[in-house]
Amino acid sequence: MSQLVAKVAVSAATYWIDKPYDYLVPDEMHDKISVGMRVYVPFSRGNRKTEGIVLSLDAKSEYSSLKAILMLLDEEAVLNSEQLKLAYFLRDRFFCTVYEAVKCILPAGLWFNDQGRKKVNDKTVEMARLSISAEDAVVLAEKKRRRSPAQAEILDMLCSFEALPSRDLMAHCGASRTSLKSLCTSGAVQLYRREVFRRPQLAPDCLQPLPQLSEEQRHVFEGLDELACSEGACAALLQGITGSGKTSVYIHLIASQLRVGKSAILLVPEIALTPQMLATFSSHFGDEIAVLHSSLSPGERYDEWKRLKTGRAHVAIGTRSAVFAPVSELGLIIIDEEQEESYKSENSPRYNTRDVAKFRCAKSGAMLLMGSATPDIVSRYNAETGRYSFFRLDRRYNEMQLPQVKIVDMKRELRRGNSGNISSFLRDELQANIDREEQSILFLNRRGTNKLISCSACGYTFKCPRCSVSLTYHSINKRLMCHYCGYSRPEAKLCPECEGSLIYVGAGTQSVVEELGELFPDIEIMRMDTDSVAPVGSHQELFERFSREKIPIMVGTQMVTKGLNFENVTLVGVISADQSLYSGSYKSAERTFSLITQVVGRSGRGAKPGRAVIQSYTPENETILQAAAQNYDDFYASELEMRKLHDLPPFMDIFTVTASGQDEELVQAASAYIRSFFDIKLGGRDDCLVFGPTPPQIVKVNNRYRYKVNINCKNTREIRQLIFRIIVECSTDKRFKGVSFFADYDPLD
Repeated sequence: MSQLVAKVAVSAATYWIDKPYDYLVPDEMHDKISVGMRVYVPFSRGNRKTEGIVLSLDAKSEYSSLKAILMLLDEEAVLNSEQLKLAYFLRDRFFCTVYEAVKCILPAGLWFNDQGRKKVNDKTVEMARLSISAEDAVVLAEKKRRRSPAQAEILDMLCSFEALPSRDLMAHCGASRTSLKSLCTSGAVQLYRREVFRRPQLAPDCLQPLPQLSEEQRHVFEGLDELACSEGACAALLQGITGSGKTSVYIHLIASQLRVGKSAILLVPEIALTPQMLATFSSHFGDEIAVLHSSLSPGERYDEWKRLKTGRAHVAIGTRSAVFAPVSELGLIIIDEEQEESYKSENSPRYNTRDVAKFRCAKSGAMLLMGSATPDIVSRYNAETGRYSFFRLDRRYNEMQLPQVKIVDMKRELRRGNSGNISSFLRDELQANIDREEQSILFLNRRGTNKLISCSACGYTFKCPRCSVSLTYHSINKRLMCHYCGYSRPEAKLCPECEGSLIYVGAGTQSVVEELGELFPDIEIMRMDTDSVAPVGSHQELFERFSREKIPIMVGTQMVTKGLNFENVTLVGVISADQSLYSGSYKSAERTFSLITQVVGRSGRGAKPGRAVIQSYTPENETILQAAAQNYDDFYASELEMRKLHDLPPFMDIFTVTASGQDEELVQAASAYIRSFFDIKLGGRDDCLVFGPTPPQIVKVNNRYRYKVNINCKNTREIRQLIFRIIVECSTDKRFKGVSFFADYDPLD
């Protein structure tokens, strides 16, 4: 038999040695192997058994001596040619290995343990059906009715159904396994196994008609639908104020794509948004919907992925990773709240969902639609300059006015003797809502009770021994916790340095709930953050309870700021509007504006008018004033001017090369070497700026120090190749042993 060579991407290959490796295909595998299959191969000098993915097959190799593939892990290819191209794209743009990209694309349930077994198996159910005609079964049942009534019942039941699960059949007929087996032995009944899907409960009893569109919504839908149905790939931005009904437009666009045989992907930024989104979309599309997010069990995610891959479902809804959904005939990708940072992966591959969606749409000739009340500055700029088509929704669907907003100066509250988290004005507004039996949402983007505990005498603060951050106090379990590495310790009574008394500084959601409990002792207050969700196991359960029981006040972190629609919520309070404003990132103003605008938009979404209270120590800040006025256009104009002045996106792209290790001096030396490399390669160019090395906001995380070098330039292949070269050079340089290196495009900070 002729030689067959497979080029394989190996999981054990690090970034700097990542390439296709040639392996000999044993003769007995020639008829079984195909591109896109996973295999076990021997790798490195020790011939360690390692997973790989077949990238191509050829009759020859440039190498004379080849190792052979050990085992095929799949019966058929798990990746098609389009998905392999996507893996190459991820490797080229986001500095990862091909196999890291593949692990992103495939669901966790497809991966294997050390014994070569899949972590999640297909679920099957034993079914029973007649092996004889229904007429013969009726005759046989009559013969058995006296001596074997249970067998007669089984035959009668199967005459009415094509097939039934054997367990349900026996339970309904009161029959034993022996009775069923006897019928199988006689040839009257046949048992077989049928695959079933583990699914979250979504589909309603009956589907609802598509929502009615307002005149403004219909105009936008018709423009977008015409764009989506045109030939070739395209991108559009839909900017709609909070409550303008962007979701209704999404529903009509998806329905239009389904009618012409196309599939769609809808992305949301938070798992907390998924339950309400799913309830809305499943009421219109039923089993056409498949869900992909991390709150599902591995089995559910695997089965939802299979439903999409096999064409049983044509609409994928989920968070960031759903952009890889294996839909066929892709016609539309929608990114809701497209400005959200949760669309950016912080682990390798460090991809931005928007870039992956653009690639998939370009290859499929599909439309990418980005929607938001506060679009990302780069997206709005691309819309203004013609790279994206631009559509707007400027009126709320129910024609209600935007909430009336009051900014409260917290410095004045301090001068009046109020050192709490709730201003007197907000307290009165909350009381008015309680009296009217209306609901309120308070937003504070910090969980826990207090940001830190400090000694009033010597100033000592409790810090994490593994990270360069203060420990956050949680009153529920009386512990100090690090939100970065998970370290915790019991609450101290006195300062460990001087035995002085301790003071509690800064507020978290727990302390706000406690303060509200003292102000309003007779009402229930719900807390919505990761600490409160974990014991319940579901955002949906808490949101449904808040709506169903009309709990007067909900205090939450970022998960309450967007996508939620509670008609009885008429008051929103922002506890500390300044919290994200001075973070040191060039995106801090954009984040603050977006958060405030989004959370204010949760108020007054029903028939009752809404109000909002923004508490700030810098009430004159331009960003806070613009957010209070819901004036995105003014904010965009001022922010764009600042970005242009400092050569920031959208005028330049940003790459970051980071060195990380336990020895801080060695990490600094490696970072300095990286800076010198780029100074030599890019020095004197007006279109490239190099900064650093500088530490990030938190220099040490889990006993590893981090320093970074920033390159502001245009994203070109030349720049990416330079970054690849320096990572390879530093990773193989013995001087920097113990230091790891990675690169990031469009970093969060």
